[in-house]
Amino acid sequence: MVSAQPAIEQIWDWLKEVADPEVPVLSVVDLGIVRDVQWIAGARQLVITITPTYCGCPAMDAITADMRSMLAKHGIERVEIRQQLSPAWTTDWISGEAKARLLDFGIAPPANRAVDVTEIVPAVVACPRCRSRRTEVLSRFGSTACKALYRCLDCLEPFDVFKQH
Repeated sequence: MVSAQPAIEQIWDWLKEVADPEVPVLSVVDLGIVRDVQWIAGARQLVITITPTYCGCPAMDAITADMRSMLAKHGIERVEIRQQLSPAWTTDWISGEAKARLLDFGIAPPANRAVDVTEIVPAVVACPRCRSRRTEVLSRFGSTACKALYRCLDCLEPFDVFKQH
């Protein structure tokens, strides 16, 4: 166990190193999954509040284990990870920098909900490879439940689109 209790800001920095298992270019902090980090006064126990991207997300067990492993690496053994379902996670919690990394990785990032709140799978999405807007939906379900599968009609490459929530 560590002799001094690390600052909350330090813990947030460590959590930024925990990659999402389904989209490894993003951390759990980038995605907005981590909602709160706090020490319980006098107990030397850390409490982390997370919100899954959707109820039943199969990656949550892996994410929780990876967070515990990261913190144990830094000497923090007493960790409680709480799941909070309300408010529900939204793609608006993904940082702008993270959306840019998604695009560079070949996944079209979600639009902000303020752009169009009626479409989870938008009709027009720019191809992350050639930036053409001539694309089509192949399947509302992509490589994971939080993504849809599209194809570019110009470069003919298939690509995932992170669904807007």
